[in-house]
Amino acid sequence: MKRTQPSNRIRPLLAVFSLFVLLTAACGSDASAGSDTDEAKVSSTADAASTDDAASTDDAASTDDAATTATTTDAAPSRIVSLSATSTEILFAIGAGDQVVAVDSLSNYPPEAPLLADLSAFEPSLEAIAAQEPDLVVMSYDPGEIVAGLEALGIPVVLHGTATSLDDAYAQIADLGVETGQVDGAAEVVAQMRADIDEIVAAMPERDTALRIYHEVDDTFYSASSNSFTGELYTLLGLENIADGADVDGFGYPQLSVEYVIETDPQLIIITDEVGYGVDDVVARPGWEVISAVQNGNIVQVDADIASRWGPRLVDYLRVVSDAVAAETVSG
Repeated sequence: MKRTQPSNRIRPLLAVFSLFVLLTAACGSDASAGSDTDEAKVSSTADAASTDDAASTDDAASTDDAATTATTTDAAPSRIVSLSATSTEILFAIGAGDQVVAVDSLSNYPPEAPLLADLSAFEPSLEAIAAQEPDLVVMSYDPGEIVAGLEALGIPVVLHGTATSLDDAYAQIADLGVETGQVDGAAEVVAQMRADIDEIVAAMPERDTALRIYHEVDDTFYSASSNSFTGELYTLLGLENIADGADVDGFGYPQLSVEYVIETDPQLIIITDEVGYGVDDVVARPGWEVISAVQNGNIVQVDADIASRWGPRLVDYLRVVSDAVAAETVSG
């Protein structure tokens, strides 16, 4: 979803050219972002239909499509307010941290981010934002009329919805580089992410058959299929996603049954640290003792932040999962 700025604020042609150069420069290694990534969809853990790919401690249940910006000023902004945990991580990673004056209540990384406890990620106050005297506001969705209110005040807004693929994630990083005057820093981040992902994929152990993975969103057995952003990452690692057979409409987050999970026999189970239960609880479920992942101790509880944000730390998530796959290979 795109937003426009007040008529006196238009994107300079130079900024568009810089974005093109950045995206081109970032395309060096492409093993991590093949053509199959373009159709991936993302999630949000705010509810069962969205998932832990993109919300909870992330971006406050963004419902906008991954999108581009709204607005650019002629000079690089010096007072940025970020209402998106993912964008906050990106801004600091590309070198724009010193330009950020306030972030929302969910932006808990990096530690030096200037968090304002009363700046809600779910219901941001126009007055609270305007009080920071920002010259750029970055958002992941518009909870009402905040964007219109900011535009009425002449405050530029960048509205980035939930990324739907790795290419989307890279494009958002590049765009923030243009918007903040940190084009080189953004290019370096994208290039490093691509290189790291290529390295992780190349180091995956060879198997005669693909490892079966089950990503559990919550205890009602919603899962993330290969049509989700998280599922795209699992596809990169060569894993077989048991949720794919149940995702008949391609939504990305089918609800499975206990019988289905047991029958498909996942060899690796992933849960996050915000589901309200732990590995022992999964092990203790009636009937689950026959599942390979349970028998072999291959249930991994991961940090929900790195599992749900599509910024630079998604590389950390891939490492966690690849390490779990390697451990299963050794023990299995």
